[in-house]
Amino acid sequence: MSIAAVVITNNEERNIAACLESLQWANEIIVVDACSTDRTAEIARGYTDRVFVRAWPGYAAQRNFGIAQAKSEWILIVDADERVPPALKEEILQVIKAEPPPDLACFEIPRHNFFYGRWIQGGGLFPDYGMRLFRRSAGRYDGDIQLHENLIINGRTARLFSPLDHYSMPTIHEHVRKMTRYTTLGAIEKLKLRSRITMLNLAGNHLGTALKTYLLRKGYRDGIHGLIVAGFAGMHTFVKYAKAWERLNVGQR
Repeated sequence: MSIAAVVITNNEERNIAACLESLQWANEIIVVDACSTDRTAEIARGYTDRVFVRAWPGYAAQRNFGIAQAKSEWILIVDADERVPPALKEEILQVIKAEPPPDLACFEIPRHNFFYGRWIQGGGLFPDYGMRLFRRSAGRYDGDIQLHENLIINGRTARLFSPLDHYSMPTIHEHVRKMTRYTTLGAIEKLKLRSRITMLNLAGNHLGTALKTYLLRKGYRDGIHGLIVAGFAGMHTFVKYAKAWERLNVGQR
């Protein structure tokens, strides 16, 4: 059985080499780049000849395009800021070599999420399972969601033990940059569900998110890192609702 690793990118020259280096064991490496203005595509071609440059249609459509280019039976979805450590590589190869039964279509993989140089164990960020390894014939992404696209699996799902390494937020600056983009997408999705944003939404949800992240999800275990992560979680919620309110009341669409 063979495995195709699919990576979607946009201006990831800082990450892409390390990502693709960790995937050299895969039978196929497919990179779908959204017309990056940096050296992402150039660097990727040093690791694979399966680099496709196309305009950004959304997360789901871009991933589905990458899956459609694969010939292997199994698909491994990896983001540019993720790495496949040796332990996960070996576990993947072992489970695939064992030839899972036909009804077993997908494996969930945990992640180590690194913020500001440290693995965050609390705050709901571990084990952070995601459906990442699946039969090509059994999985496609939901195409009508701006953020947090859904993988639809036709079959049974199991879990692996070894985690991906996810270098999501290397710096505070990068966290602010990503939050700016993701809160805009989140506001668009929020407005699909509601036509009114109240003061309670703005004031209550962000405080509730911060407290839940820090206390209920034990973000305090990570010291000052955990406090900052919880603060950003609350801020993310506040900015998302504020942008939704703006679109409804100020006409910023």
